[in-house]
Amino acid sequence: MNIYQDIVSAKNKGKKLLAVLIDPEKIALKNIPTFLEKVQLSIATHIFVGGSTDTNNQTEKVVAALKKSSSLPIVLFPGDANQITNKADGILFLSLLSGRNPEYLIEQHIKAAPILQKTDLEIIPTGYILIDGGKETAVQKVSHTKPISQNDVDLIVHTALAGQYSGKKLMYLEAGSGAKVPVGQKIIKEAAEHLTIPLLIGGGIKTKHQLETAYKAGADLVVIGNAFENDVVFLNELKKQ
Repeated sequence: MNIYQDIVSAKNKGKKLLAVLIDPEKIALKNIPTFLEKVQLSIATHIFVGGSTDTNNQTEKVVAALKKSSSLPIVLFPGDANQITNKADGILFLSLLSGRNPEYLIEQHIKAAPILQKTDLEIIPTGYILIDGGKETAVQKVSHTKPISQNDVDLIVHTALAGQYSGKKLMYLEAGSGAKVPVGQKIIKEAAEHLTIPLLIGGGIKTKHQLETAYKAGADLVVIGNAFENDVVFLNELKKQ
């Protein structure tokens, strides 16, 4: 399995990808098999696991349970170095480019390095840009950083380009979990036109129309979290044809 090359290949072919984001703090282990049945019937291509915090250290248990019932690539989306487990297939090595807190630009990465060195995880350097989605998010609270305004398209694009030029292999623009407003179409379009690396979009996408809008604007992979688990109608709309 080569997760990154598969994403690049899909981008080059114009194939759109969908990742279901599972927060270890918000899913009960006993519910995972039932949840995965829904995922398997959907157009989802990846499973991301992670959250801003994991106070009960559930990440490894959740990943192990997912591996038992799913053949989809399971990729860690960690909030800190403590959320790393070798039971997953890969990890988005996230740098919070929109913030200026060194803890999430490099400090957590230094803490993660000796852990990752002992794993077989596919490590994918990923730029993470928090966009204002209309409400304070867990990422803001934990990282003590502010999101970039959706009106400041140039700053978003320049931040994304800086990430690409510094070696990031993926760029993730996120409005935050439960965002009132998803990342805007103009932002996605501008970022997609300037970047050559795959573009990931997430936060606040709750309808099939919003999903398709993100794809049409230029998103290569869309990440859906809360809406997938909580909205049965949305889930049914995402079933494989």
